[in-house]
Amino acid sequence: MSPSSSSSSSQQRTMRIGIIGFGPFAQFLTKTMIKQGHIIRATSRSDYSDLCANLGILFFRDMGAFLESDNEVIIISTSILSLSRVVESIPFHCLKRPTLFVDVLSVKEHPKDVLLRILPEECDLLCTHPMFGPQSGKDGWTDLTFMYDMIRIRDKSLCSSFLQIFSSEGCKMLEMTCEEHDKLAARSQFLTHTIGRILSEMEVEPTPIDTKGFQKLVQVKESSVRDSFDLFSGLFIHNRFARQQMKNLEVAVEKTKQKLEERSKELQDPIISKF
Repeated sequence: MSPSSSSSSSQQRTMRIGIIGFGPFAQFLTKTMIKQGHIIRATSRSDYSDLCANLGILFFRDMGAFLESDNEVIIISTSILSLSRVVESIPFHCLKRPTLFVDVLSVKEHPKDVLLRILPEECDLLCTHPMFGPQSGKDGWTDLTFMYDMIRIRDKSLCSSFLQIFSSEGCKMLEMTCEEHDKLAARSQFLTHTIGRILSEMEVEPTPIDTKGFQKLVQVKESSVRDSFDLFSGLFIHNRFARQQMKNLEVAVEKTKQKLEERSKELQDPIISKF
């Protein structure tokens, strides 16, 4: 099922969407969903009552009342590290209808496994990763990638309507398995965060003689440290491919160092360098 193949009626469908975990990323998504006319309700460990009131949406301190508010879709937008605890605490018996659950976490196999284990059988599950955030998506979502995996979908019309939130904003819609996502993310997103954290530990800062390449490294550092260390930890702990990428990075650093030392030795040894 391609989101671009949806009928015009599904494109115009107004959905009742609940969000569990109303941090900066969920707030970022909410602004576009409100603009599209969807009805949003939120719940979170922290109290966002005032912020939600300013946005014109309902905020629930009580999870049971939130589930009873008759959402068609519930987005899971917790931190990676807190996902299991939060999902295990959800009183699913309060749901009034079979519901489409959508996770938007930066790892995919972990939420897939947790939600398949705990969600009621009658609930559908869509695993997604919007490959952008408040900074990269501040000027719109055109050409930004939205990855998704339809794990258990029976209400195809509702699922298509949800995907239209992103396709209608110009996202590049990429259907991919959770496993393949995590393999690629370990080599891209996790590696980028790791390099950024290393540069931060080195206290890398701009200089008066920066090259364009160095300026990009500083940007990587600054972008990485804007995100919480909990996010970085989650990318490592809950992506089974990340540990190997960390080892690959360590090996690559050692190989590079070894090559430099060997070359230095060659140049210092006149007999070796002669031949």
